[in-house]
Formats: sequence, structure tokens, C-alpha cells
Amino acid sequence: MILKDVLREIVRSQQEELARVESGIVRDTLKHIDTQLPHAAILSGIRRCGKSTLLRQLMKKIGPGYYFNFEDPRAIGFELSDFNKLNEVFREEIGDSTYYFFDEIQNVRQWEAFVRTEQDKGKKFFITGSNASLLSKELGTKLTGRHITYELFPFSYTEMLSFTHKKADAATFEAYAHSGGFPEFLKYQRQEILQELFIDILMRDIVARYGLRESKTLKELAIFLLTNIGKEISFTKLRDTFNLGSTNTVISYLSHLEDSYVFFAIPRFSYSYRQQTVNPKKLYAIDVSFASANSVIFSSDKGRVLENLVFLYLRKSFKDISYFKGSRECDFLIKEKGKITTAIQVCHELHEENKEREIAGITEAMETFKLREGTIITMNQEDTFGNVQVIPAWKFMRSLNNS
Repeated sequence: MILKDVLREIVRSQQEELARVESGIVRDTLKHIDTQLPHAAILSGIRRCGKSTLLRQLMKKIGPGYYFNFEDPRAIGFELSDFNKLNEVFREEIGDSTYYFFDEIQNVRQWEAFVRTEQDKGKKFFITGSNASLLSKELGTKLTGRHITYELFPFSYTEMLSFTHKKADAATFEAYAHSGGFPEFLKYQRQEILQELFIDILMRDIVARYGLRESKTLKELAIFLLTNIGKEISFTKLRDTFNLGSTNTVISYLSHLEDSYVFFAIPRFSYSYRQQTVNPKKLYAIDVSFASANSVIFSSDKGRVLENLVFLYLRKSFKDISYFKGSRECDFLIKEKGKITTAIQVCHELHEENKEREIAGITEAMETFKLREGTIITMNQEDTFGNVQVIPAWKFMRSLNNS
């Protein structure tokens, strides 16, 4: 419970901060947010990826409204009953408004009850959150069918170009493969920023939130996974390596890391759902520089760095992604409306030693799923082998209408 005078102080200081802070480059996601729908717009993503900036851009687009950042240290202890006092402060300080802009709302238990009540009065909400599981759990209770979720990632390649005022070419993509897309890191180029972010996510979003005792083991596991991006992982082997007792504990830890947007997991394709769940999975990091700053091997493997970048690009447009493993391997399969529509292979550089293997892998996938075309994405090569097109990553990442 928080005093009304304290809430007033927070609202005033946050309003002053909103007036001072620049709105930054326009995020690609902004154009996809339908502000006319009555549904609550949920902006979900990892910490420090720009959700608050996107929220400010929405405020600029829509007009003034009620803003509150629940990560403010003075707001610790905010309870469901405090929303009534906050509403009074909003009306007294700002006047009447239809729009609410709430930052990191998952810190308040049962927040969705307040949102539902105000929605029934015709109010419109734009909400950010850093934990996918908590948001979905709470949204599923009171706001089923009354919300739309938009995921925000660190800067895409094209957003990075806008941020740095550069043009698309092989050199700028090489820079992007090194720097990734976290705005603060791009601005200051200090690895400590990404290392502190990593610890912050582990301790605040996972250890504290879920009451975990083995924080050291969680950290060691996360670093191990960052070091092995793009490789097949086995729950059983992870259980034995980290002495976690059961595969359920491993699955739980990985789930927490995914919910906090540290990783994305993709399955090996199988027509059997059960088989797909037990097959080894591959993990990809939310950002290549984030992975490099917190591991010692990943950044030296240019092939896996490129593979991670391509995955992130695809993941922004497609949710159903898997990898193919027959007699050969293909890095990514995309399923749309229940059907595999796209096969993509990633190779940093094609040369005589690997050309046959890479082409054979994507060709097998194309034949298996009766695809007419396939794509091999490289760092800076362009070619054609029958129905397989080879395209540089920096051109590919401008070829789709990506969010």
C-alpha cells in the first residue's frame, strides 16, 4: 500500500522525465500496433530493448494520457487497491483521459483486474512487460479475448541503420553482427552494460520471482547455453552436467530463461508432436552481442553468429520455426497455416569444402516438403544453384516485410 502523496510525487516526476527524454528512432513495431481496437495492447520483450521508448512513441502518436512506470523504486509495494488512489492522482494532475500507458506492470499482482474494470468503462490500455509467462498467465484469467500482444526485440538491422545513420551494405552488416541491437550498447559500446543486464534478468526476473535457491547453477547453465547457441541440446545431458536431479528441473529453468526472453528454443521437425517434444532442441539468443558479452566462445564462431541473426529476423515474422534433420541438416523450416512453406540454410561462407554439404541439406528439406525453392543465406555471397538461391544476409534482411 502506498500513500496518495507518494503516488502524486511519482506521477509528477515521471511526467517531467517524459518531457525530457527524446522519443528515439521510430520502431518498426509501431506501425503494426492498431490503436483503434478496444483491446489492451501488450508490449512484451526483454529488458532494455526499447519497450519504454515504444510506449513514449505511442503516447506521441495518440496524444497525452495516464503514464506510470511500476519499476520506479518508490512504487515498490504497489497493490491492487492502490490503483484507485492512482486514478484520483491522474485526474487531479492530468485531467480526464481515455488512455493508460503502464510500464512493467507485471510487478503488480492482479493488475489485470483493474485493467478489465476500466476497459468496461471504455478505457484503452498500452502495457509493457518483461516476462512472457507471467503476462500470459494473468492475461488468460481476466483479459481473455480482450488483449493483443506485440513482441519487441532489440534493434533489427534496418533499425540499427537508422540509429547509426548508415546505409545497408556488407560492412554495416558485419558491424551489426558484432554489436547486435541493444540501444544502450550501440550507443556506449561497453560490454558491462550487457553483462549487468544478464545478471539483472537472472536475479530479478527469475531467481527472485520464482524463489529459486540455486542461483549459481542457473547462471552457469545460462552461460553454458549462450556458449552453445545453435547446437542441439539434450535435457538429459544438461541434467547430468549440472547435477540438477531431474529433467523437469532443467525444463523449468529453460522455461524461465525463455519467458524472460534470454533464449528462444526451436524443435527438430517431426510429424509426431510427441516426438518433437522429446527430440533435442536448438537455442538462439535474444541478441548476438548479449551472447558474446556473457560467453567466451560464441563470438568467435562467425557461422553461429550469422545463424542467430537470421533466426531473430525470421522469429519477428514467424512463430512456428523448426530445424530439419534427415540424412542431412537444414537450419530453418517455417510453417504457415499447418504447412511447411520455407526452407532456409545459413552458411557464413560457401567454399569447395562445404558447398556440397550445405546444398544437399537444403535440397533434402525441399524434397521432403515438396518446396520449389530454397535459400542459403551467407555473409556476403550471391549465387544460384538450380532452385537454391544464395543471398547475402544484409540483402535478405531487407527482402521481407518484417516487424
